[in-house]
Amino acid sequence: MMEKQILVVDDDLELCELLAEFLKQEGFQVRAAYNGPQGLDLALKGSFSLVVLDVMLPEMSGIDLLWELRRQSETPVLMLTAKGEEVDRIVGLEMGADDYLPKPFNPRELLARIRAIMRRTTEKSQEKGEAKGRLLVEDVVLDAGSRTVWQDAREILLTGAEFDLLAVLLREAGSVVSREELTREALGRRLSPYDRSVDVHISSLRKKLGGKAEGSERIRTIRGIGYQYAASSGRKTDGKGPDRG
Repeated sequence: MMEKQILVVDDDLELCELLAEFLKQEGFQVRAAYNGPQGLDLALKGSFSLVVLDVMLPEMSGIDLLWELRRQSETPVLMLTAKGEEVDRIVGLEMGADDYLPKPFNPRELLARIRAIMRRTTEKSQEKGEAKGRLLVEDVVLDAGSRTVWQDAREILLTGAEFDLLAVLLREAGSVVSREELTREALGRRLSPYDRSVDVHISSLRKKLGGKAEGSERIRTIRGIGYQYAASSGRKTDGKGPDRG
């Protein structure tokens, strides 16, 4: 079996060397790029299982690199952000980053995030090759096989993490799902202190799905616990897709 290949894009040469040495010990092949244009070129031309991408890069920011990458590739991306720079994390996640990790970080935490993303990516690939049902909750249809979401015959474009979170919420529609469970089921890892990934993804989902026709919230915040997808008429799964005309 070929080793998983990871691209690290960071202008800190010492950090790149340390990560390369550490990840190689864990069975990964590692390549490094030290500026935005070089990182984007390698990410688009290479066959990488995952990109570890720093936000602060010379010549092209990590955010700009991610935007260009997402136009052409679905390669998973783990963003590295400066401690306290919440805006960078929010923008990165909304643009399609799979997860983020603030600097400084423990290499073991980075490894755990990488493995969680890869598990999710493998599961998504398996789902695409299998016959999966569809989840219908009122005006929203989620197709697990094609990983598409439709609302009143209009396709809603979601990132991978947003899709996985919505799938959990729809499956448990009407029930409260804790942030811990959402992190475990949708992001494939444990919830860590000060981790706001789920909250950012939920905020993005709310913007994309909008509220209900009568003006009520579609995804409710249950303070101190988690979130609830509000369903007034129950839910069901079936083998039929939405009527797309």
